[in-house]
Amino acid sequence: MKNYLSKYLFAELNKFLHMRYYLFFILVIFSCTKKGTFKPDEPVVTVEAQIIQDVAYGGDKQQKMDVFLPGNRSVSSTKVFVFVHGGAWGEGDKADSTNRKIIDSLRKRLPDWAIFNLNYRLVKYKFPLSVDNKFPAQENDIKSAIQYIFDRRSSFIISDKWVLAGASAGGHLALLQAYKNSDLIKPKAVVDLFGPTDMKELYNYFSKADPGTATLLSLMMNGNPDKNPSLYASSSPINYVSAQTPPTIILQGGLDDAVPKEQSFALSDKLQSYNVTHQFVYYDNQTHGWSDPVVVNDSYNKIVSFLNANVP
Repeated sequence: MKNYLSKYLFAELNKFLHMRYYLFFILVIFSCTKKGTFKPDEPVVTVEAQIIQDVAYGGDKQQKMDVFLPGNRSVSSTKVFVFVHGGAWGEGDKADSTNRKIIDSLRKRLPDWAIFNLNYRLVKYKFPLSVDNKFPAQENDIKSAIQYIFDRRSSFIISDKWVLAGASAGGHLALLQAYKNSDLIKPKAVVDLFGPTDMKELYNYFSKADPGTATLLSLMMNGNPDKNPSLYASSSPINYVSAQTPPTIILQGGLDDAVPKEQSFALSDKLQSYNVTHQFVYYDNQTHGWSDPVVVNDSYNKIVSFLNANVP
């Protein structure tokens, strides 16, 4: 009887230990599956890089953008760089040689970013005194492009970490979008390459330095500042600076005769008055758009450093 009882107890103990091991194993499998760390039947999803050209965001043939999407992007981590070309609001194209070089340089330096390169309706002067696509058509186009990207951010697989950038007139449009039209999405930073910041002061400058350019500006703005003060005020990024303005890097050449350096100095001073994080990069001997390759490279390096510091 004693031996039988011992064997019985041993057998029951053995079954109990096996059951505990089985339950432990089931618990581990269930726990891993629930947390997403053990799914042997789930395929690995890889998002490939894409280049999509001439994406229409409006009905006009100029309302298009080129889209550069990196591989392995995600809605939580893939940052967005939106670039607007220059050309005095009436010239230029996203695909011209200058802008292609800019986009290529950005893609090399920001390989994990999604880059959107925008076109917009250009001002068309029909002499003697007729104009198509007067301002703010260009501002409205940038708003529409941003809306288009925002509405499709899940399809593009991009995050809410956006940077707006532009050169010359494109810098002006990027600043306007970032400072004035940020209800939809507030950018984490702005890159202003020698863009106009105060349209009234720009007109006043050209009325003395180059009356012909002042005339074109007044045609685009549907009058001079005395006749149309509200449009000049609402089209000036400097008037929308506040304590909530996003970090801004300004790059300006001291010999710029297209956008006077005072425009950038004034913006820097206004940002400083509101304690807005900003950096003013000033190249004393550079003209509009830079003429020295060393300066061009230095500009990109400073922009990337600024973004790394302010767009985590």
